[in-house]
Amino acid sequence: MSHQVDEETPLLQPEEQHKIKTPLPWRQLSVILFLQLTEPITAQAVAPFAPQLIRDVGVTHGDESRVGYFVGIMYSVFYVAQALTTLQWNRLSDHVGRKPVILTGLFGISASMFLFGLSKTFGGLILSRVLCGALNGNGGVIKSMMIDVTDSSNIAQAYGFLPLPWMTGNTLGPLIGGSLSHPADRFPRLFGQSTFLKTYPYFLACAGPALFAALSWLVTYMLLQETVPTTTSLWSLIRNRCRTVLTFVHTKPPQPDRSDSDTVQGSPNDSRPLPLSALMTPHVLIATLNYATLALLDIALRSLIPVFYATPVDMGGLGLDPPRIGNILAVFGIANGLFQVFFFARLHDRFGTKVVFTCGVASSVPTIIAFPIINMLSRTYGIDATVWLAVGLQLTISIALNMCYSCAAMYIAAASPNRASLGATNGLAHTVAACVRIIGPASAMSMFSFSVREPYYAWAVYYFMMVLALLAVGASLLLPPSNMEAW
Repeated sequence: MSHQVDEETPLLQPEEQHKIKTPLPWRQLSVILFLQLTEPITAQAVAPFAPQLIRDVGVTHGDESRVGYFVGIMYSVFYVAQALTTLQWNRLSDHVGRKPVILTGLFGISASMFLFGLSKTFGGLILSRVLCGALNGNGGVIKSMMIDVTDSSNIAQAYGFLPLPWMTGNTLGPLIGGSLSHPADRFPRLFGQSTFLKTYPYFLACAGPALFAALSWLVTYMLLQETVPTTTSLWSLIRNRCRTVLTFVHTKPPQPDRSDSDTVQGSPNDSRPLPLSALMTPHVLIATLNYATLALLDIALRSLIPVFYATPVDMGGLGLDPPRIGNILAVFGIANGLFQVFFFARLHDRFGTKVVFTCGVASSVPTIIAFPIINMLSRTYGIDATVWLAVGLQLTISIALNMCYSCAAMYIAAASPNRASLGATNGLAHTVAACVRIIGPASAMSMFSFSVREPYYAWAVYYFMMVLALLAVGASLLLPPSNMEAW
């Protein structure tokens, strides 16, 4: 018996979960995973030298206490620009195809990194970060492409490999940025005579990631296959939009333009992208809410961990030096990536999407409780085996939180009104996530600073983090038992 299909019908149907598992399309999936390397490499390459770069451009006028403030602004403008544009890039990918949008994003990353390395003023740094955020909507588009090349039987397995490029990029990025900054001083035999590299000491550290983005552009152009079955040229899309506006202005009552796919609301045709208003279904809103609360909780927690490790013991932290903190986070990144690859798909198949997601966000509760416990142990016993065991246990528990991103992506895909609107649905979720990522680190760091300054409220930051955790857990209860079922 046929059933009615409209914008309320989930993209992935219940019966799909009973299919025999389809082999992964490794040729395309390997290209997609390679493209995912670009964002973490370019983002993390800046991290090692960002504070010194801010000092060098002179915007702080020698005030060391303002270095972190301007570094925060430099990072935040990227997310602001991304929040303002990512929805439009993802919607555009539903019309003109995923490949042209990805190529544009890779070009934007490469150009912005070259500009960043050539900037001698704080304004130039801000401009380059805005350019990178505004031209790069690839995060949601690549997730849409992963869904395009998989089905409900193998999507969990595909998402299990997604942390691998992020783990690799987060490891290679700091190594590239740290080792190639000030090359004339570090490698005097090779670059000691270069006036250019003495004038622009961070150019080489930025040129490496920029060239990698250019290489990714070539790989995309030559090897990546388009996954949107029916695409429209950009010129035709602009022409149809103009025609719709003219029809609306000169016709009473306005007549729908049949040549514009966006004017057909509730169309059962799966090849027609729906207008933005048609995406505001309860399914999409619930999936987006969960993705947003997850992103807010995760980025606040990831911002808090290294600051807690670096804060002196008598001020509520652990008092570790930067090399130890870097080693801890590197080991955690490797362990997290390997766990996702080997266990996520199995756990998902065994327990289902909702159980994995809810348990993942709930794992943040013991992770948060571990902060004051670790501090009390360090006060009592010093930095000994007991403290290291507690730190290892905390990070091990927090691995479960990272599984939630794959689950959230599957819920977003299932909530999409039709396959042709998948990019727009992903774009909406990524826009909201980019907005909360602007405020997440600032709010968590402000609460931590308040806790350090006021001993009477020493645990205020943990109460704040617990509120974020309970908010995420509460939002997860709105999800259906499985992303494959009708909502």
